[in-house]
Amino acid sequence: MNTRIVSVLSALLCFVAFASMAAQAQDIVTPAIAGVVSAGTPVQLVREGYEAVEGPMPQADGGLIFTNNRAHRVERIAPDGSPSVWWEGAGGANALTMTPKGDVVATLNEIHAIGVVRPGEAARVLVDRYQGTPFNRPNDLVASRRGDIYFSDTVPVGATGPSAIPSALYRLTAKGELDRIDAEVPRPNGVALSPDEKTLYLANTSGEWVFAFTLDRKGQAGDKREFAKLALPPPAANAATATATAAGADGLAVDEKGRVYVATTVGVQVFSPKGAPLGVISLPKPPQNLAFSGKGRSALFIVGRGAVYRIDTRTHGPRRPGK
Repeated sequence: MNTRIVSVLSALLCFVAFASMAAQAQDIVTPAIAGVVSAGTPVQLVREGYEAVEGPMPQADGGLIFTNNRAHRVERIAPDGSPSVWWEGAGGANALTMTPKGDVVATLNEIHAIGVVRPGEAARVLVDRYQGTPFNRPNDLVASRRGDIYFSDTVPVGATGPSAIPSALYRLTAKGELDRIDAEVPRPNGVALSPDEKTLYLANTSGEWVFAFTLDRKGQAGDKREFAKLALPPPAANAATATATAAGADGLAVDEKGRVYVATTVGVQVFSPKGAPLGVISLPKPPQNLAFSGKGRSALFIVGRGAVYRIDTRTHGPRRPGK
């Protein structure tokens, strides 16, 4: 076949594929979830084509920053939708949060650390080990108004042999002290705080529960409980007799009313402040993490599989520097 014809056909196929994906995003709408979204609200494709997106975090102007960890960048989408690179550097930034002082802190999963990232500078490590033993792979994190940082550390999938340290949930206090909160959840992932910061939430990727920890006035974790039971994906078509036991829970977000949003294999699952299921929002691609941003933090941004989506909501994100 003529080379020019092949090139034209290839370009046409790419255009058709892109148009199909865009149409798919536009065709997906939300169900009615009281106080959250109206029925038929479109799931908007903001941008796609990133290598691997994670860790969305709102900015004061209504913009959004998020990690493109395989490209070693933190990307930004401005309120007008224009994209730019906010930070670039080694370390594998995965999740982001902001302290009351305005520092953007990331989980740096390539160097197994928690560190501050600033445009034009190398990452500054805050902590990279517990009692002398290096972390496995810090995953997600959230900062409180006190300046404490809560984060998950997970043994990587496919790791061979026993790990030197178990998967766990930690608190790095504003004074730089490190506490291990829990080491019983098999695959700790998404971390979030209730609006009043009296409850800490933790997702378990390999199970069907989001856990909740009671926090005292000093931010120290106490009682742990099963907070919300997640809907599971259907068994694979070639394994009709199999029973799914994991929801694939990833990132978490909360709104100003204390509702909890969980990125899972089946979509964004929404729960009341008491853990009652309120509904599921489907997306073109499985979501990995999410955050409220935009004007008044009234839009829910979801990232996953190289794409960024936006859903206009009837609620708002909590008023604090980060998520």
